[in-house]
Amino acid sequence: MHRVLIIDDDQKLTAMLQTWLGSRGVRLDCAHSAAAGRARLDRGPAVDLLVLDLMLPDADGLDLCRALRAGPTAGLPILMLTARGDPADRVLGLELGADDYLSKPFDPRELLARIRALLRRVARTARPERICHGPLVLDRDRLEATHNGVPAALTAHQFRLLWALASRPGRVLDRAQLGALLGERGDLLDRTIDVHISRIRAAIEADPRRPQLIRTVRGAGYLFSPPQDD
Repeated sequence: MHRVLIIDDDQKLTAMLQTWLGSRGVRLDCAHSAAAGRARLDRGPAVDLLVLDLMLPDADGLDLCRALRAGPTAGLPILMLTARGDPADRVLGLELGADDYLSKPFDPRELLARIRALLRRVARTARPERICHGPLVLDRDRLEATHNGVPAALTAHQFRLLWALASRPGRVLDRAQLGALLGERGDLLDRTIDVHISRIRAAIEADPRRPQLIRTVRGAGYLFSPPQDD
């Protein structure tokens, strides 16, 4: 399930979209101000796409878009919303880094179609087949990880979890997001993910009891921390 953050002060709209999109495979997190949105992005867990309203109570959406493109969230896909009718706003938003634009009022079906199209576009243009972080090398085609040239004994599930984390260094992924990669559901999800992470650490960490690559963020999930000399 894709995770999307919407920053929009219309709480009635966001509540409706949260329910409607949730039933169609999109998990929607809501923030109702620029400050709350920034805090949510900083806190994690990671999101796959941002829906950003142009008019916010505490900031201009264009300014926020510009700031996000200048920081660690530079690669985050942004779909901008606006009730303004001026085409110049659309042009400026795209020039500042928005990936797509949708005018209010809109049909939720069009929003969903644009979210899916944008995610597909990003997946096509940013899908590396190999990831290298210092001595750790991941090969997606072979489902193979090596550390200091030595193959790591990982199952396919464990490789996918490691790839998800290593391809988003510094971003927290919660257990639900990681479990979605494996098709895991139910009460045993958290324990299943924790066991897999423990085995990944045993395969790639110098000292699995003091992990440096895959770190636990208490109450949130896990993140990949690249080697210092990466």
